[in-house]
Amino acid sequence: MKRIAITGAAGNLGGLLAQGFKDMDVYLNLLIHKKEVSADLKDKSNVDIFKIDLNDKETLYPALQDVDVVVHFAGVLFKANPEKFLPTTNTHYFKNLLDAAVKQKVKRVILISFPHVEGENTPDNPAKGVLTGQPESMHARTRLEEEKLLFRYGEKHGFEAVSLRVGMVYGEGILMIDAAQWFARHYLLGIWKKPTYIHLISKDDFVNATIAASIKDGITGIYHIGDEGIQTLQQFFDDITTYKGNHKPWRMPVWMIMTAARGFELFSAIFNTRSPLTVDFIKIGMASYYGDTGRMRKELLPNLKYKTYKDGMELF
Repeated sequence: MKRIAITGAAGNLGGLLAQGFKDMDVYLNLLIHKKEVSADLKDKSNVDIFKIDLNDKETLYPALQDVDVVVHFAGVLFKANPEKFLPTTNTHYFKNLLDAAVKQKVKRVILISFPHVEGENTPDNPAKGVLTGQPESMHARTRLEEEKLLFRYGEKHGFEAVSLRVGMVYGEGILMIDAAQWFARHYLLGIWKKPTYIHLISKDDFVNATIAASIKDGITGIYHIGDEGIQTLQQFFDDITTYKGNHKPWRMPVWMIMTAARGFELFSAIFNTRSPLTVDFIKIGMASYYGDTGRMRKELLPNLKYKTYKDGMELF
């Protein structure tokens, strides 16, 4: 059986993937830092749990022993001043993981990325899977640096390097979706007026595509993960908040949203709390993103469970 290691396995998407794998014929190494995995994962005979620190390579070596595939989610989000910490928590920490993977002879490393790394793209001009983008936000710039690092290491050391550029994952239990519904319930959800195209993928199809990328033979390179729907962020949030009986997002000027983001960041910096909104989130959020999913449909997931978010409303 293959042994799959998942970094950030106690996080939102990492935990979702771990749940998808837990009853399959694989061994799982779940790599966590502070947060614990769910109890049902701890009880599985095919699951081993490792507490690691991506800033300390020595903690990574035992967690990656005999591992065939690493799927990398771990990172720091929802914190003030991401421009200061992302070059470390994204690029530097990922380099440590790659060094440990090379030493332990891991055969495939999968980075969970997003289409924004190519800059703004739309359904008429989708991201093609290149490394020459010039995105504005720090989240996207540092993730692009991670991609470049991944493919350099893969070429040099002979492992299969895979980047899954994932659109917005939707469904109940996804942090951003749940947060948006909370704000909408309290009449606090606002969004800018300019239409922003977004590429969506249901949480079920995301898990299935990532499992396929982990276990199928010959998977390498860049894959855009998304469904067949074409919609704007504004349409999506209008529909899902209405579906749950919540208030539609207010249409707000950008300066007002930026002011709120700066307020959240200031509070986060002073009191060392999470910041649900940052200026860099607004920058990345205002850029339309849509990827060419041809490789995904051909090699990973020929048949989607939910072709559009309207087909997947039951997930909310």
